[in-house]
Amino acid sequence: MSKRTSFIFFVLVGYIVLQFLWWEVLLVRQSNNIISLKQNLAALSSSDDQIILRDIDALQHKKTAQVYMIVGEGTVFLLILLFGVYQVRKSIRRETALAHQQSNFILSVSHELKTPIAATKLQLQTLLKHELDRDKQKELLNNALNETGRLHKLVDNVLMANQIENNNLSIQKEKLNLSELLETTVKRYFSPQLENNTIQLHVEKNIDYEGDKELLPSIIINLIENAIKYSFETIAIEVVLKTVNSKPVLEIKDQGCGISDNEKLQVFQKFFRSGSENTRKTKGTGIGLFIVKSICDLHQIAIKISNNQPKGTVFQFQF
Repeated sequence: MSKRTSFIFFVLVGYIVLQFLWWEVLLVRQSNNIISLKQNLAALSSSDDQIILRDIDALQHKKTAQVYMIVGEGTVFLLILLFGVYQVRKSIRRETALAHQQSNFILSVSHELKTPIAATKLQLQTLLKHELDRDKQKELLNNALNETGRLHKLVDNVLMANQIENNNLSIQKEKLNLSELLETTVKRYFSPQLENNTIQLHVEKNIDYEGDKELLPSIIINLIENAIKYSFETIAIEVVLKTVNSKPVLEIKDQGCGISDNEKLQVFQKFFRSGSENTRKTKGTGIGLFIVKSICDLHQIAIKISNNQPKGTVFQFQF
């Protein structure tokens, strides 16, 4: 909400409250005038002093009761009005924040789409225009494939987020070898990092789990990509799968910038991105962890975020 809109909003609310209070004062005065007239009529209509005093006293009690009634009902109505104004204000601020996040999301997605498309186009144009040796051709083709894979993952995330938003994402559970699924996913998407030991796998063999083999890899991919993205100095990621009390536990640890305590609950919100200067400079759409949380909810997987030592973050998934 802009400053001008906020000013107009509060001016209107202030005007309504003042008008209401003034009408309440006028209503009390009018009631008092009516009771006073009735007291005068009672005094004129009878010659018995006791009857006059009794009637005037009864009218005085009625006057007091009416004043209490008007003030009481008015106060309740005013409180309801102010609560409604507060809720409207809160809703407007929430919608404004969401609109701002959506705008940032569109800009981020546009940039994320444009970069791999431009890179792939440049590599293909280079292949067409120049006679290159086989090794160089292979390098350019591999680069183009990597950019296409990046584009594919982004589109998948956007489509999945849309399914989640419309409650169209469903799971097809089947018995899986979770150990093999984890190893296959990491080797497929992060083989360069495995080769140079920036990602280390510690996987207990033959851990079975009943889940959706199409959705579960998204948890692993999004978490590792985030760990790489926010490891500004040293990329050192550890992926651990083990059993605790006969139940699978997945841990993804990094040595990155970490997550502040007040943001640990917010990171799973759609479009949310950390407000630190470093994280704002990184690429991202703010839907990766939203997808992770949604898939975990469908599988009833509990998520715990804690600080790594000496720095970084640990995401723990208790199946």
